[in-house]
Amino acid sequence: MKVLAVDYGAKRVGIASTDDSGEFALPRVVLPNNELLLPEVLKLIREGNIEKVVIGESKNLDGSRNQILDEAEKFGDALKGKGIEVVFHPEVYSSMEADRLQGQNAMRDASAAAIILKSYIDSHK
Repeated sequence: MKVLAVDYGAKRVGIASTDDSGEFALPRVVLPNNELLLPEVLKLIREGNIEKVVIGESKNLDGSRNQILDEAEKFGDALKGKGIEVVFHPEVYSSMEADRLQGQNAMRDASAAAIILKSYIDSHK
């Protein structure tokens, strides 16, 4: 099963997806969070034969909801409205982990999405 992951941010959205086997998480692209985000993600889903979208469930350190999660859920609802299966997966410090592994660069958010996706894959083995 091919899965796409989203590291949703206020300014940028990182995208990762699995390989054809569904076992490896690969960073793909960083998109600006603007009015073109939904159509761009839908295009990636269609072109990549994606069966499921995993969105990082961002929360405050105390476990409470934050504004990013509210916005990510709206985005997830928009995808669901297009017939896409969407699940949320807990993510903590994924961007910091991406920085630790590769340093800060233009693909940071996509790498954070790959970390979220890898965690999701590992939790479903």
